[in-house]
This record gives sequence, structure tokens and C-alpha cells, in this order.
Amino acid sequence: MHAVAAISQSALAHNLSVVRSYAPNSKIISMVKSNAYGHHLDLVKPLLQADILAVSELSEVRSLRKLTNKPILLLPGIFNETDLQEAIKLNCHLVFHDLSQLTVIKNSKDPINLWIKVDTGMHRLGLPIDQLEQTLSQLKNHSNIHIESVMTHFACADEPTHIKNSQQFDTFSKLNIQHYSRSMANSAAIMSLDKSHFDYVRPGIMLYGASPFSNINEQLMPAMKLSAPILSLKTIKAGESVGYGATWTAKKDSRIVIIGIGYGDGYPRHAKTGTPVMINNTLCTLAGRVSMDLICVDIGDLEVSVGDIAILWGDSKLRVETVASYSDTISYELLTGVSSRVSFIRRA
Repeated sequence: MHAVAAISQSALAHNLSVVRSYAPNSKIISMVKSNAYGHHLDLVKPLLQADILAVSELSEVRSLRKLTNKPILLLPGIFNETDLQEAIKLNCHLVFHDLSQLTVIKNSKDPINLWIKVDTGMHRLGLPIDQLEQTLSQLKNHSNIHIESVMTHFACADEPTHIKNSQQFDTFSKLNIQHYSRSMANSAAIMSLDKSHFDYVRPGIMLYGASPFSNINEQLMPAMKLSAPILSLKTIKAGESVGYGATWTAKKDSRIVIIGIGYGDGYPRHAKTGTPVMINNTLCTLAGRVSMDLICVDIGDLEVSVGDIAILWGDSKLRVETVASYSDTISYELLTGVSSRVSFIRRA
């Protein structure tokens, strides 16, 4: 018996439809980087119905090309001739975000679809504003280069009232790029900043049913249900402790189950005592530290048996956002961190 991550096809399709309802006039770029946010590229077929797909590695492009002929946007772009030739062979669109990419791009004898990324204030990837006009001028006169879009990225869209959002939007809106399509909105901006939708939106975490904000969004359906079996049931006497460091001590005679999942599977080691775990449709609580292979859960008076299945996240009663909050992290980290030890399966 071992942990299982079941990926709901109906949830993925539903979440993509939610994106369409928020941005009906924009094309959609499904962000399927990091192995589809940990959901596995071969298990997210509904998301491949978007207009374009986006990944961070050529290895992911290779995997996607076995599944679809849709355009694939390579987010870091390329920096050498070898990668450029493979990207062209795989029919990639390329992000151009740094002048160091210019020489290899300009020397190409093959057609290239470029997305020009500009830094409007996040100061991660992107050309400085003062380099954009000259760069566009150099590239647009190259017969083999087609500039598909100009894009940028919000730094604080998950905080809709943050002043940085309006500053970045104003900066991007004032750029002299009227002749190009534009892309700015990630999941948070799709849901909260309508004016930033422009021509292409780039949903990520919302496609997988997790909210980009601090609160849970009931419109979205969790796509990954992570579960694991109960391996043992114990009665702990008052005053006895459980797990490494003896950090949880029974205040009264208590019933504990040991579940076959731990940080070796991607369950967060920093999940606090009290983190909810669902067993037989009832929320129970984590007791003590997370081990590599096991967790202990206080089940109170709940009737359970060895072999019963516990849900760690992915149910309407227990969202991944809740577990992330108890673990002082974000849902992105938990979803992308589920390890290869877990069996991934497709479900309706």
C-alpha cells in the first residue's frame, strides 16, 4: 500500500472553463511548466485544449510534443545554437528577455516565433524598458523573425490592492507596442484585474483548482487528490508522546493512526500539529512531526480500520491551500513537490 495522486480530468476541464468565463475575449496560454504544476503532463489532457501551452524546459517540450501539436511557448527562451535548433524542430515559440539572446536569434536561418518579455517592475526576467524599442526595431526587420507578442509579469497580483499592480499596468499600457499583441495576466490578475487581460492570459495555479489568493475560491475544483492508506492503529495513554522529538503528548488516552505518507512523498515536513487530514469523510488532526515515510493522526472517537484511505488534500472539505497554510508555505510548492514515490493515476 502506498500514496496515490489521482488527477481529475473533469476538474481540469472545469477550471479551464472558469478561465474562459473571466477572460472571454482573450486567448489562453495553459501554464503546464514544472510537469503541469506537479500533476504530470500526460494526465492533464483537458488543459491541452488551450490556444498555447507554456513550459520552462526543453525536456517538457519533448514530452508535450508526443501529446499535442499545439504551439508551445518556452518561457526562458534559448541561449545557444544547439537549443535553438531543437526548439525550432519542436515548433516552439520562444521568449526573448535578455540581449544576450540576440546574436543566436538574429543568426537563425529558420523562422522563429518570438515573445518579447519586458520588465515592468518585477525585476526578474525581462528587457529593461529603455531597451525595448531598439530591440523591437532590430528584430522586426529580420525576415525570419515573427514577433508574436509583448509580455510582462505582475509581481503582486495575488494582492489585488497592492500599489505595484497599478504601477506595472500603467507602465505596460504606455509602451509603444500598439502593433503587437500583449500578455500580462497570470491567474491572480485574470480573476481580479480585468483590464490586464489584453490578448493572451496565462493561467497557472487556477487551472489546477487552487486559489492564487490567500483565501479559497470555491469556483475552482481541486484537480489532485492525494491519499494514502492507514497502516496501523494505536491507543496512546495520557502522558505518552508520538513521533520524532516527542513533540506531541496525549493529554488523555487517545487513538492514533499511522498513515503511509511522509516528506519522502512530498507531504510537507513543516506541517504543524493540528494540520487537517480527512479520514472516512471526517477531518482529523496531525499529531507530531512528519517523518520521511509516515505521519501520525489523532482520530478521536472515529471508527477506522487498517487499510482505510486518508485524504491529505484535494477534497472540497480539505483543500491544498489549507495544508499549505498549516505548513507556512503555498499550494504551488506542495503540488509541485509530490515525489516520484507516489503513484499518479487519471480519474474522471
